[in-house]
Amino acid sequence: MNYYLLKSTGIVLKNRPGVRMLQKAVVLLVLLVISSAALAQSVVTGTVSDKDNNTLIGVTVSVEGTNVKALTDGNGKYSIQVPQTAKRLIFSYVGMESLTVEIAGKNVINPVLQSANNLSEVQVIGYGSVKKKDLTGAVATLAEKDFNKGPLIAPDQLIQGKVAGVQMINNSGQPGGSTTVRIRGNTAMTGSGQPLYVVDGIALDGRSARPSASPSTVGGVKSSPGGGIGAAPGGNPLNFINPNDIASMEILKDASATAIYGSRAAYGVVLITTKRGASGGVKLDVNASTGVSNIMRQIDVLDGDGYRSALNKYGLTSGDFGSNVDAMDAITRTAYNQNYSIGFSGGGDGNTYRASLGYQDQQGIIRKTGLKKYTGSFNGNFKFLESKNLGLDVNLLSSQFNETIAPITTDAGFTGSLISQALSWNPTQPLRNADGSLFIENGRIVNPLAMSEAYNDKSKVSTILGSISPYYKIAPWLEFRMLASINYSTGVRRSSTRSFINLEGVQEKPDQNFLGGYASYSSTELITQQFTNTLTFNKEIASRLNLNALVGYEYTNYINKGSNMNATGFGNIPVDYTDALQATAPANRKMSSYYDPKTQLQSYFARAIFNYADKYLLTATFRADGSTKFGADNKYGYFPSFSAAWNIKNEAFLSETEWLDQLKIRAGYGKTGNQEFPSGSAQQRYAFGYDQGGQTLTGINNKNDKLKWQADEQTNIGIDFGLFKSRLTGSVDYFRKTTTDLLFPQIPFYPSAAGASVTWVNLPGKIKNNGIELTLNGSIIDKENISWSLGGNATFIKNKVQDVTGIINTGSLNGQGLSDVTLEVIQNGVPLFAMVTRRYEGLDENGFSKYTDDGFTYYYVGNPNPSVILGISTDFRYKKLSLGLNFNGSLGQDVYNNTANSVLPITNLGTRNVASALLNSGIQESLANPISASSRYIEKGDYLKLANATISYNIGNIGKAIKGLNIYVNGQNLFVLTNYSGFDPEVNVDKSINGVPSAGIEYVPYPSARTFNFGVNFSL
Repeated sequence: MNYYLLKSTGIVLKNRPGVRMLQKAVVLLVLLVISSAALAQSVVTGTVSDKDNNTLIGVTVSVEGTNVKALTDGNGKYSIQVPQTAKRLIFSYVGMESLTVEIAGKNVINPVLQSANNLSEVQVIGYGSVKKKDLTGAVATLAEKDFNKGPLIAPDQLIQGKVAGVQMINNSGQPGGSTTVRIRGNTAMTGSGQPLYVVDGIALDGRSARPSASPSTVGGVKSSPGGGIGAAPGGNPLNFINPNDIASMEILKDASATAIYGSRAAYGVVLITTKRGASGGVKLDVNASTGVSNIMRQIDVLDGDGYRSALNKYGLTSGDFGSNVDAMDAITRTAYNQNYSIGFSGGGDGNTYRASLGYQDQQGIIRKTGLKKYTGSFNGNFKFLESKNLGLDVNLLSSQFNETIAPITTDAGFTGSLISQALSWNPTQPLRNADGSLFIENGRIVNPLAMSEAYNDKSKVSTILGSISPYYKIAPWLEFRMLASINYSTGVRRSSTRSFINLEGVQEKPDQNFLGGYASYSSTELITQQFTNTLTFNKEIASRLNLNALVGYEYTNYINKGSNMNATGFGNIPVDYTDALQATAPANRKMSSYYDPKTQLQSYFARAIFNYADKYLLTATFRADGSTKFGADNKYGYFPSFSAAWNIKNEAFLSETEWLDQLKIRAGYGKTGNQEFPSGSAQQRYAFGYDQGGQTLTGINNKNDKLKWQADEQTNIGIDFGLFKSRLTGSVDYFRKTTTDLLFPQIPFYPSAAGASVTWVNLPGKIKNNGIELTLNGSIIDKENISWSLGGNATFIKNKVQDVTGIINTGSLNGQGLSDVTLEVIQNGVPLFAMVTRRYEGLDENGFSKYTDDGFTYYYVGNPNPSVILGISTDFRYKKLSLGLNFNGSLGQDVYNNTANSVLPITNLGTRNVASALLNSGIQESLANPISASSRYIEKGDYLKLANATISYNIGNIGKAIKGLNIYVNGQNLFVLTNYSGFDPEVNVDKSINGVPSAGIEYVPYPSARTFNFGVNFSL
């Protein structure tokens, strides 16, 4: 007898004719049931809130392992179709910890998300991460929700005003211009004094591949185009990063936190972590904005009518050409910007990925300036083997940005910088002739509009930052990780000045058979190779005693090379001069190239964090750096640190105190170094050249076998607290930082080697910075439909130089009457870069300047270092409408107004413009009053700036496609409260001398812009 077995049902039927129809019906029914079960879905609903029962808008809810997702609405509610086979929901939200919840047949799930600022948050530190509660050093963390808003160009702008102890200054209003970032004061006698930036574990070089403008230094020899055109401000080395790709930034401030980076950590460390993918379906994030910019503040100079009045007042019969011209208006413009960014992310089963593309076009407010940036990124986090113990992290950042740069320079006379030409232009003199052609004077006064037309300067920088990092979990508590990375950046710059402009050495002179014109073509390559191996141990080694330990080895290789070609004598040929260098006489061409000496760093490091009962914490780190930069007798530097913390809140006598959420005391000491000085500084170095006698060899650096790292020792004592269910949180830190073995390029009267001019040495003496940092954040109103938070930080700091022998001069002043004049000193007993000059005592009865001791004695009359650094932020929300305001400022610093000193003095009257304030003084100043540096031009630089404001409206979901739609209006540099008379008190023009930096000098900078943006962001 035959039987049919229906395996899906376990039913056995005899093979009879009458039964066959029943068999077919049962099979069909079973298949329908199976199909229906496979397609069955259920609906899960709920409300997402935080620990304080506040509902969260725009939380991403995704079904693990699928493309199914939803977002919470304006009331924090969600509804999602869940396949029958699904097991878990994932809830993710910016600034909160992601949460995975088992579905287990539930139809309602109301998850509570924890803030990313709570003590269980994983905190990124050097070469790893720890829980925030285990931190013993001074570390500040900013997540994406904390950043300054709007289409910013470089990541350092995201944190301006946000962190106690950190001062960030925009050196130039040029889009993509350089910035100054100081952590806990200024201690740099050479170099930039900038912190070390580490992106996803890769330490950056700190330099920009944008070639410098002329005059350039190649092989220790300066080349200049002539005509008084000076050096343009540098570019920002972080421009290659798209701020929209950044998830968080950690600022390591004290030595106990930074010592793990050894000889590169003296100025602090900034860790940048880029965004990662999350498990779930493919998610597309879209950001788009457009905006408009104008000049933020003007310098008050005379208009045409005011100029004529001044001529009459002084009895001058010449200098009035009958017009009323605003030269600054002629070279500035309403600038537009647009910014687009998209990010793809997703993953499942422990493997995640994220990719992004970005485009930014930022016009400058000065004609013919701007920046265009193209960015792309990819990162993947993959796990292998059934145990998932083998993993691979892949990161790639790529970018190209193109800059158009104006002839706005830091060290030229009044003829060589566009801003000084515009400010000092006679406002009665037309910029164009009657026929519309540009007016070119037969003399030294340069028409700024003509200069703008004559000058072309473009740079292109391309960067790739890539790494692979395989790791293996030997045990749940033991992991080995390797990281191999390369940072390749190349830059090309083409600049030219047409022959019609009346600059000496540039203007065509037919009667002298001089064709005129100048062009320069420069290229730079920067390469950093890094190989890191670490072994991490994290386990409870005794009852209630946990050890988080790290040992590692790292090798880094730096390469910097470049070349320059320039020529004169093009004449009025109808092409860009940089495309026809061969059109000049061979004698008019110059070329040079360089390749920095070998720079390598070999390092061994270790860290141990002990945690006993979540009450008592101890951290110890040690790093040994072997560097080719150091002298033969000091190849290795050693950098230890120790810190401890006591979580008092976890003690029995406070654990039941409901109003106290956190109370931790921290103390630490450590030693870090600084090797920010040129490659080969400890070696005997020469530069190859050529003259009429043939090849030459010129000494540029003397050997010093004893040269070593500059050492920074820092002590920190701090306290962290949280009150009233974290409605009020804050910290207080006291720090004391002492810098010794000061690196300095000494120029002896009698070089020790023939022709050599510089010997790098470690000077005796100290630079001390002492201060107190305060951070306070409060949630004033915290209701379902309305909330208001207010936060602020303040740093009180003092700076002093001790035990330095002699006087080191820096801070060069420029302009007519100020040749070879310096303003600032490094000298025992005064702050770093103290302003030392004549003490001005007003005008005498004849209108001449009076000085203490008739100007023969110089006094300490100004301090460019702020005594207070401020940051204030507030956020207000009413239902779906939000307002965020961010202020920053500083108090106690002085600014030297070199612009007023040499560009707009009263002696200009009759030929060039003057500052309006000079006509309002009680005593009429003599037109013969000599231009001299003095305290007359030192102004208080105190300011408070509304640097960023954003109004946003969270529309929420639209249909099934658009999730979390948000629109916003953003403003930057909206207003500044200050008595300073220049463009912006937030200024730091580079006035260095022989590699010794300066501070607080303003000289015809690119003005700051006020910007308004409109933007939208959403997910798909």
